[in-house]
Amino acid sequence: MTLPSDTELTTVGVAPAHTTGRILLIACGALAREILAIKEANGWDHMDLTCLPANLHIYPERITAAVELAVEKHRPNYDQVFVVYADCGTGGQLQAACDRMGVEMVKGPHCYSFFEGNKVFAAHDDEITAFYLTDFLARQFDAFVWKPLGLDRHPELRDMYFGNYTKLVFQAQTDDPELTKQAKTCADRLGLAFERRLTGYGELETTLADVATG
Repeated sequence: MTLPSDTELTTVGVAPAHTTGRILLIACGALAREILAIKEANGWDHMDLTCLPANLHIYPERITAAVELAVEKHRPNYDQVFVVYADCGTGGQLQAACDRMGVEMVKGPHCYSFFEGNKVFAAHDDEITAFYLTDFLARQFDAFVWKPLGLDRHPELRDMYFGNYTKLVFQAQTDDPELTKQAKTCADRLGLAFERRLTGYGELETTLADVATG
């Protein structure tokens, strides 16, 4: 599969490559690079991937319906479907829909949690004032943070939005110095302290391993 650009993954997603007789992962476009890297590293050629547009996260109330439509569309062509979304702001609605459809999904409240490990993330009870970025969100900061909040037009609103935050935590999936610099720039733009954690793929990788080996 040729990976689309981050811009395409944000607004369009990616279609499945094989469409028959395999395991299909229905995922968020923000996870495409990570999932494909994990698949390639492990030789999981029996797993196929389709991604919904990552910008659904700007409107989380739309995620559940979009996933339901994707499952309905693709399930006849696959032996198994697995949903690579966490709760992602759906208030339990996505899990309930997956239960109704008889498909499994990634455990956790959001990708920040499963990248770091759900138990480890939950133990950060002092981080209510932390703002998180992943590799994808560091690259797509303007599309997911700056422009949706109107800061490109009204930068004076920054302190109103982020005045109660104290730091930006960059959860790095890859050890990329240039991307770390980019994430640090995001922290500077928000007026926040910067912290980097090299999480790797965390429980995304272990979860996909369980799915791949059945």
